[in-house]
Amino acid sequence: MAITYKWTIPQMDAFIEAEGEENVIYTVHYTYTGTQEHEGVIYSDTIKSTQSYEYKQGDPFVPYEDTEAFESVVIGWLEASLDVKALQDSIALNIQYQITPTNEELYFTWQ
Repeated sequence: MAITYKWTIPQMDAFIEAEGEENVIYTVHYTYTGTQEHEGVIYSDTIKSTQSYEYKQGDPFVPYEDTEAFESVVIGWLEASLDVKALQDSIALNIQYQITPTNEELYFTWQ
């Protein structure tokens, strides 16, 4: 079964006022999760990070209210500024290691 990917935006940091605009977003906190079912077991991996943005007067401005109403706006920013293929490759590799481990943890029996 194919991996299903999902963005989650738990927080955005914004300047109260910058370049004549209010609530100017400068950092997006995100998680990008991949989930795959294999032989009845669900495997997943998540990347958590932030992405910074700089607004300059004259650039197209998206009011905070629009980003809150349309999560797809912020996801569009992320997909335009991040190497999504690299994120997906990393998640896919980690899921594959879960399905077919290449190492294991061994513990002393006397503990």
